[in-house]
Amino acid sequence: MNILQIKNVTKRFEGKDLFSQINMDIPEKGRIGLVGRNGVGKSTLIKMIVGQENIDEGEIIKNHHLTIGYLAQNNALDSKNTIWGEMLTVFKSLRDLENQMHRLENQMSEQNVIEHPAQLKQVTHTYDQVQLKFNRLNGYGYKAEIRTVLAGFNFHPKDYDKRINELSGGQQTQLALAKLLLEKRDLLILDEPTNHLDVKTITWLENYIQGYPGALLIVSHDRYFMDKIVNHVYDLEHKTITSYHGNYSDFVKEKKKRYYQQLKAYQKQQGQIKKEKEFIKKNISRASTTKRAQARRKQLAKIKKIEKPLNNNKVAQFRFTPKRKSGNVILNLHNLAIGYDHNVISSPINLDVKRHQEIAVIGPNGIGKSTLLKTILGQIPKINGSIHFGTGIDIGYYDQHQEILHNNKTVLNELWDDHPTTPEGEIRSVLGSFLFSGEEVKKMVHDLSGGEKARLLLTKLAMQHDNFLLLDEPTNHLDIDSREILEKALRNFDGTILFISHDRYFINQIATEVVKINQNGSKLYLGNYDYYIDKKAEEDAIKQQKLAEIAGQHPEKLKSNANNSSGKKNYLKEKELQKQKRKLSRTVKKLEKQLDQLENEKQQIEEKMTEPEVFNDLKKSQNFQKQLDQINNRSKKTADEWEQDSLKLEQL
Repeated sequence: MNILQIKNVTKRFEGKDLFSQINMDIPEKGRIGLVGRNGVGKSTLIKMIVGQENIDEGEIIKNHHLTIGYLAQNNALDSKNTIWGEMLTVFKSLRDLENQMHRLENQMSEQNVIEHPAQLKQVTHTYDQVQLKFNRLNGYGYKAEIRTVLAGFNFHPKDYDKRINELSGGQQTQLALAKLLLEKRDLLILDEPTNHLDVKTITWLENYIQGYPGALLIVSHDRYFMDKIVNHVYDLEHKTITSYHGNYSDFVKEKKKRYYQQLKAYQKQQGQIKKEKEFIKKNISRASTTKRAQARRKQLAKIKKIEKPLNNNKVAQFRFTPKRKSGNVILNLHNLAIGYDHNVISSPINLDVKRHQEIAVIGPNGIGKSTLLKTILGQIPKINGSIHFGTGIDIGYYDQHQEILHNNKTVLNELWDDHPTTPEGEIRSVLGSFLFSGEEVKKMVHDLSGGEKARLLLTKLAMQHDNFLLLDEPTNHLDIDSREILEKALRNFDGTILFISHDRYFINQIATEVVKINQNGSKLYLGNYDYYIDKKAEEDAIKQQKLAEIAGQHPEKLKSNANNSSGKKNYLKEKELQKQKRKLSRTVKKLEKQLDQLENEKQQIEEKMTEPEVFNDLKKSQNFQKQLDQINNRSKKTADEWEQDSLKLEQL
């Protein structure tokens, strides 16, 4: 059953449609993802649902008594309460029941009630009813629930008495989300809930909201997060909305499939129309065929034309190209201590960076990831240890806070002032590749959106032609299409990258190593994010096994020991399965690449065989035919291997 329906809704700004005739259903316990590029109206549509924006046409139908929880982007919790006190407000009705139980308990112990059996019976009956309701509503567990949720956002008992209005904006936003989760509304709407959360917190949030009792409507650029949570995606694009079943990855595949199906149908019809028009043109003026041509023209006028499918290819297209090659040694950090005003937040950090490495820096918020990059750059003095650079190093820095940009400049001057000898036309051309064209280059920097500022910052970085990039959360503010373009540019970059990101998909696409930092320093993992997760789980399993072995010395803990041993076996089994999947996946991709190469070779030979000097020379023709036969045999063998391995991969 649907708890909310959007019917033929239209929204206009300054007389122009932002989107038109939108239809959308949200069922009970639905897990809905809303996707689309920045600026298409996702947040506006959400605000219409919650009543913060007017509806120009259509209607939004909600179930009677539907309760909605809404977390806007960067929506901080505004309260003078303590953290614990604010979370308790969610359970006011339960606390009222709890107080009522205490009052009834006190009455039952009063002498005048004890001496009157009828009155005692009545009070006892009331107490039983209240206790039953209290228990049904998790009255004995709500405080534990608060502690669980707060711990998920890294708030612990020592923080409970802190005033919310004295916390950072990021912490206030996290508490706003924590409170919403505890409220358990019928429909929870989250607009970019993973912004500014570290990876550990995002992972906890994923696991927690999978069991959320109500419906979820989520807008997020975090592709991993969407894959874990949603099972239905609505794509807002070209002023309309399209429905797709499945998670985000399913949506991407299905959207591409639908596009090519529609394009094929359109091209086929266009070919038919062209033939009909040619027939009509040739025969309309001939007496013997004019009637047939007129009839065909009438049929052509009635045909329902297939619209050419829209494929918005307007995405930033750019590359990072170093002006010179660096030495093999890029950077060495030895026993580095970082922090502010001699207060160490992480130490010792040890890291050797070599040319062409792409290293992701991960760790909880506040542990000093950005501080590390700024210390390397010399913006913040190191507290202890050493920082040594190799030879021929040109450093480019992407600042997540975008403080490098000048608010009082235009987009054009932000770039041109850095490169005054470069012709304006060339500057405009570079800006155009980052989607700043025409009058957009005259916009003031302070008027740009977060996504536009991110693109401008990437433009400046690309123009510097550095060979060592330090990137601090480069995907923040970027929509998914822009993230994918950035990933492609970085994969093709002939240099070295040290970057911070909480986007796990992005880390997997870019990183060759992952370095995790905490207050006790750094630890390097030789692989991408998935490898780090596997290795970390293995380390945890070994640690648990050692604890179990120690506990096994005590008879009362033998059971715990057995459970830990069983857990390790299950983990190792799952680890081996994942290893097989990754190996097969690499093999399948390799075979696909071989098939493409063989097909290209085949086409080249076939083209050669049509040339007169080959076609008229029997010996040459036979030689090329022999090569073609060999390629066909190899192609068949490779296709068979691909089919077998693909089937194995599906079965795992």
